[in-house]
Amino acid sequence: MKFRVHPSVSHIQAMLANMEERTGKSPDGWADVARSYDLADMGALGAKLKADHGLGKPTAWLLASYALGETPEDYDGDAYLARAPHLFDAQFSGKKETLKPLAEKVIGCLLSLGDDVGVSPTKTMVPIYRHRVFAQVKAATQTRLDVGMALGRYGSELPGRVKDTGGAAKGDRITHVIGVTADERIDDELIGWLRKAYELDDK
Repeated sequence: MKFRVHPSVSHIQAMLANMEERTGKSPDGWADVARSYDLADMGALGAKLKADHGLGKPTAWLLASYALGETPEDYDGDAYLARAPHLFDAQFSGKKETLKPLAEKVIGCLLSLGDDVGVSPTKTMVPIYRHRVFAQVKAATQTRLDVGMALGRYGSELPGRVKDTGGAAKGDRITHVIGVTADERIDDELIGWLRKAYELDDK
């Protein structure tokens, strides 16, 4: 399966690129400051940078990670793509391993919707992007795969197996979900709703 760099990587790259303009120091300059504290724990180092230099929490924790060389996949596209298969496989291992073929089949259906579809796994789910997230695949239990979709424009009451997640009220992209427990549940109804979610993310 081919993965695409998660959009958050571009966001963090932009934060690093603008760091000197925003804070007066480059990322490498902040890394020198961070290393001078001689702290190996990212949480403790981030808290120290925040307290001593008035940095916002996201910036402080990013700089701590950068200084320690932790989670390079958060800000390096190549590092993310190298880790993506492991992020995917880890979600469907052990007692959830039987869900992996279902996830791969659902994702195959999503990829067939258009050449602009990208798959960018995180630690806990597999978001699917066009311009924005329009679907996600998640091992909800040991026996059920949840296929989430951004269907907010259709309202909360939808027919068939589609369930409202409450996401619209919370401002989440994913607003509806269909549970999949067997291969035959990846049917025309599910694929039809996936297509609707894809079409809604047209710009």
